[in-house]
Amino acid sequence: MARWVTDLLTRGTLALLWLLHWLPLGLLAPLGRGLGVLLWTLGRSRRRIALRNLALCFPEWNATQRDSLAREHFQWLGRSLLERSLLWHASPARLRRLIRVEGAVAYADTYPDPLMWLVPHFLGLDVAGAAIQLHIERPGCSIYQAQSNPVIDRALKRARLRHGKAQIFSRKESAKPLLRAIKDGRGFFNLPDMDFGRKDAAFVPFFDVPAATLLAPSRMARLLRMTVQPVVAEMLPGSQGYRVRFLEPWTNFPTDDAVADTVAINRWIEDEIRRNPAQYLWVHRRFKTRPLGEPSLY
Repeated sequence: MARWVTDLLTRGTLALLWLLHWLPLGLLAPLGRGLGVLLWTLGRSRRRIALRNLALCFPEWNATQRDSLAREHFQWLGRSLLERSLLWHASPARLRRLIRVEGAVAYADTYPDPLMWLVPHFLGLDVAGAAIQLHIERPGCSIYQAQSNPVIDRALKRARLRHGKAQIFSRKESAKPLLRAIKDGRGFFNLPDMDFGRKDAAFVPFFDVPAATLLAPSRMARLLRMTVQPVVAEMLPGSQGYRVRFLEPWTNFPTDDAVADTVAINRWIEDEIRRNPAQYLWVHRRFKTRPLGEPSLY
């Protein structure tokens, strides 16, 4: 497809998202579920990945149970895609009404030392980022995965920086600017559960399946003497909005053993997934990287 056609389609999609943000959530949510049904029907590759992940993580479930959960997951996925329109364009006042925050929200503004927010890949992940910027005075920073499409790349950056309290650093850049930002007092929004290959990672159990998992959360926390606070976002049914839970900071993290710390992170994420299995990002190939000599799981 010609580049200009791709750019035109992309700009049209972004314009549609802008228009959709004017809709009440009570209308936007069923549209998103409908999109999810369409994605389930047409998205053979992602459907297959989701079902494979569920089979690996929940072998005790039968095929009917996994199929049912995967279908529900795609409806939440469709919602998350359309509701980016709200996160990208709705006023701060409207977002504050839609996002319910719970737990130790004020911790970041009372704790003076380096802080890491540990945020797993649930479909409401971007809601957690918005909640931090809207409800916490402390500025934040995060690592950014550059997009191959420059139009989408600019839109994502603009959306994530629009509240004026965030700073993002490309994954391809040196870590020094990020470390400097953390030392200067910015909270670090860290995503611990993506497969980025073997570099700086260890194969640790994720639902008893070895998964390439970054050791960075433990190593950074130890290097910078950071306190780690888990944050979990949840999309609520219908027009209820979203819930973001700021959990109590961990008192036993990090230790001297980065691998053991990484195992502990995965166990915590497993517990959170069991609380809300349909909203975890099952369409990501979490087990893509395998130990040397092992065949692909996909």
